[in-house]
Amino acid sequence: MSESSPKHPAAEKDTKEARLENPSGVLYLFQHESIPILIDAILTLPPGREFTKTELADHAGVTRQTVSKYIDRLLDLDIVEPVPNTSPRRYQVADSVVVEELFALNSALNAAGDD
Repeated sequence: MSESSPKHPAAEKDTKEARLENPSGVLYLFQHESIPILIDAILTLPPGREFTKTELADHAGVTRQTVSKYIDRLLDLDIVEPVPNTSPRRYQVADSVVVEELFALNSALNAAGDD
């Protein structure tokens, strides 16, 4: 179907619902509005910086409950990793391919915005 052909509203709704039920990596990551805010905050942390949920919440401008709600997703996706033997639990930006790609995407988007 060409982009200029209008879709029937019901077909668009079905497609959107199917996409939301089986999200790709990007949609899975960004389907909750707080995740992009947390990732943006994480990308601006100094390298090697450890943080608690409260510190991440303060840095991101969200509540600690918001961080608590999404920290497992960030851990599962290798965006953050726990710092061993810390109490209260501390985290740091993960040394992972996902984080490398997030930094690359962020840099590309920032460069495109400079044009």
